[in-house]
Amino acid sequence: MRAVFFVLVIVAVALLGYVGITGYFLAHAAAGLLKVGAISTALATAEPPKDPLALGYRGDPMVALSLPFETVTLDTPLGPTEAWLVPAAGPEAGRAIYVHGIAGAREDGYRALQLLHEAGWSVLLIGYRNDPGAPASADGTYGFGLTEWPDLEPAVARMAPAEADRVLVVAESMGGAILGQFLKQSPLAARVSAIALDSPAISFGAVIDHLAAQSGKPLPGLIAWTARQIIPFKAPVPIAEAEVADTYAAFPGPLFLAHGSADRIVPIGPSQALAAARTAPTVTLWTGADHLGSHAEDPAAYGKAFRDFLTQVKG
Repeated sequence: MRAVFFVLVIVAVALLGYVGITGYFLAHAAAGLLKVGAISTALATAEPPKDPLALGYRGDPMVALSLPFETVTLDTPLGPTEAWLVPAAGPEAGRAIYVHGIAGAREDGYRALQLLHEAGWSVLLIGYRNDPGAPASADGTYGFGLTEWPDLEPAVARMAPAEADRVLVVAESMGGAILGQFLKQSPLAARVSAIALDSPAISFGAVIDHLAAQSGKPLPGLIAWTARQIIPFKAPVPIAEAEVADTYAAFPGPLFLAHGSADRIVPIGPSQALAAARTAPTVTLWTGADHLGSHAEDPAAYGKAFRDFLTQVKG
């Protein structure tokens, strides 16, 4: 019996050591993803696409889509940053703002811009802290929306300057976390009357779980749990608070939600749970695509779903 006991102790110690070490390295990797430049450096090795609707395209709205635009300055808490304002071609049907994801750019909004412009909307494509040409944060770290949401306030104030004005916000990837924190914390939150989300990062904990599950290592649940306990000591912001699913579930206006099941960065599960929890008008598009790839997988289906959403907004 004593021998069996010692064997069990050795196994338990080995298991704890495995989970602890693996969880630490997962937490370290997740915190590294929030470092400014880490993802941009990886993406920079690829050749920029020539299709303006493809991720990674770079060029202003006139070059990309032959759309006249104005470069405007927004005064964020860290200093001025530029945005592109694409006015409606005729009578204005509404006003929208686009918020890109981590290490993304204003150009990533061209898929939404094309659909909104054809429907008569004016669109403001914004940047925020730590974007190229925008003010940098002192810690050189993305905050998964916790630090970036104040940079959305001047955009909302510009597009919906009066309390009675309303605006649609399109947010992708970490842009979903930014908008979610804005809705939770900003005094201007009520001016957002409709939301469109693509591959939204609405839970940092879920991203950790997803990374653990994709690692192929045994006991991914325990590894993810351990990493979540370590993350607060690795990140300069309270990343455990980066959870906005309940905020979106309670949002009373129309919501569009697109997500792909093959997303390697942001899991689709929280998006599906969000859609199921909502009682307000919701248009969903579930695909088999990778991160932000639903439009590329089926442009026609994406366009139809988005136009159906705009019909709800207009109604």
